[in-house]
Amino acid sequence: MFKRDDLDFEPFESKVCLASPTMHGDERNYIEEAFEGNWMTTVGENINEIERMIAGYMGCKYAVSLSAGTAALHLAVKLAGIKAKDRVFCSDLTFSATVNPIVYEGGIPVFIDSERDTWNMDPEALRKAFTIYPGVKAVMAADLYGTPAKLDEIRDICDEHGAYLIEDAAESLGAVYRGRRSGTFGQYNCISYNGNKICTGSSGGMLLTDDREAAEKVRKWSTQSREDAMWYQHEELGYNYRMSNLIAGVVRGQLTHLDEHIRLKRRIYETYKEGFKELPVRMNPYLEGVETPNFWLSCLLIEPDAMCRQVRGERDVLFKGEPGKSCPTEILEALAGYRAEGRPIWKPMHMQPIYRMNPFITAEGNGRAGTDAYIKRRNPVDVGADIFERGLCLPSDIKMTAEQQEKVIRIVRACFK
Repeated sequence: MFKRDDLDFEPFESKVCLASPTMHGDERNYIEEAFEGNWMTTVGENINEIERMIAGYMGCKYAVSLSAGTAALHLAVKLAGIKAKDRVFCSDLTFSATVNPIVYEGGIPVFIDSERDTWNMDPEALRKAFTIYPGVKAVMAADLYGTPAKLDEIRDICDEHGAYLIEDAAESLGAVYRGRRSGTFGQYNCISYNGNKICTGSSGGMLLTDDREAAEKVRKWSTQSREDAMWYQHEELGYNYRMSNLIAGVVRGQLTHLDEHIRLKRRIYETYKEGFKELPVRMNPYLEGVETPNFWLSCLLIEPDAMCRQVRGERDVLFKGEPGKSCPTEILEALAGYRAEGRPIWKPMHMQPIYRMNPFITAEGNGRAGTDAYIKRRNPVDVGADIFERGLCLPSDIKMTAEQQEKVIRIVRACFK
């Protein structure tokens, strides 16, 4: 069992973060330009420039800057024509921001289980879902922790059924799947510049599309749907969703460092993989030779036979340490004791109290109701719940030094003594 005395060093002098912003100085220059020019609003050169930069980098025709990735997802749902009581198939193992915009429009999320190759939406479960609910007209697929889903298969299934694909690429900016950037596979795609993302503006996001009409609608909706008139004329519901030119200045400075950030994130992932090779654990997977993640967060999955007893309630958790075994809770508590930040894997949406009564589809068909799935969370059919049970996110901050990461590795290894 883990004891702090097992290690011969003190807690970190400063906190080792999960993923914090890394500023380079260019960001300040663009903010100051906006300040000096008095472009302290939701228009300006920084906004124009990042839309141009991202469209070119991603290989899409239009990028619309918005106040958050969630705002982009919401307007994507509107573009797909989702109305009250319309079902939308969506990733189950994801953050709630993927799902909530469906509910904003009165839609009903139908959760699709994960597959083990990438931890993302299982195409076979999606196929099964269309046999159960054949009229669904939109699919919301997230790219988890920087790893693209099986986007070609998911897109083909959507095309077969005449459904829109909305790709939630909030976590995967810069990742590549079959030679194409994640965030370009859907009719509507969304990225995020939240404070913990691989490129940040402290907040902000974008909707990406090749559809000019859709891009123009999003620009209009995001500025309170103001009509082209001398006065303030409004003929449809609008939103205050445009990005600030100051936020865009931060993003503009960050984007020139995106490839550098990906390189550093990859080095962190590979260092962990090498450091844990003798432990009964695996890193979050990806399809080698098919895709290149951006390695936003490095995650760990403990082998079933190496799990000590762990019981999770709605807000509390207990574990019982065993020699040679560990669990996410023990590792996270050990890291926290040394001032290093980890995090549990996203709790699947079908296990969340707010969504427990929503449909949940596995590759074998109808899933269990959320409460039952939680009780039977070790059932291998419920892939997302199993990953949540056995997985955790490790410190993945690109400012973490090699020495700090080596200490993190030693802490994790000590948990299995």
